[in-house]
Amino acid sequence: MSINLQKGQKIDLTKGGKGLRSVMVGLGWDEARQNVGGLKALFSAKPASIDCDASVILCGPSGRIVNPNDLKETLIYFGNLRHSSGAIVHMGDNLTGGGEGDDEQIMVDLPRVPTTIDRMIFVVNIYDARTKGQHFGMIQNAFIRLVDMDTHTEICRFNLTEDYSGMTGLVVGEIYRKNGEWKFNAIGQGVQEASRLQSLVELYK
Repeated sequence: MSINLQKGQKIDLTKGGKGLRSVMVGLGWDEARQNVGGLKALFSAKPASIDCDASVILCGPSGRIVNPNDLKETLIYFGNLRHSSGAIVHMGDNLTGGGEGDDEQIMVDLPRVPTTIDRMIFVVNIYDARTKGQHFGMIQNAFIRLVDMDTHTEICRFNLTEDYSGMTGLVVGEIYRKNGEWKFNAIGQGVQEASRLQSLVELYK
């Protein structure tokens, strides 16, 4: 039975020998309806679709990125879909966030995660947000969920229900290692300037 998490809540993923190995991390969101009517609606250009990108920032025991000099070992995103270990694989970019269910998915093989990685931080940013005048106040129904891929059952889900107006990035949650066990932390922290993914990476340097 899936657990609905609240902001700041943590759960054990592997404690007690649960045998959890392969995890799918699904992230989803929808564009909120824009209330534009009258003559403005007739003569205005159609607003640009909101391109949200899910990524994973990889950190070591210090909480800092594992390798500041090698982006491919530090960040899994649409431009670097697979970690060199094969343990973390991004399934590809969704340019619109349209449709139901997960918009982007990231696969994590927990036993294969290198010992140099203690935290996998899942973030979402709006690409080119400032140029397009977009922010997460224009997004609704954002969530992150974890699925046990061996049994295809949902482990937990965190729905982001806060008002993130003015924010162009979100630190959604993290899978982290503690005393040899893997845990998940529901974070839900907004970031004002994340039109470029590098701004989120800088938070962990």
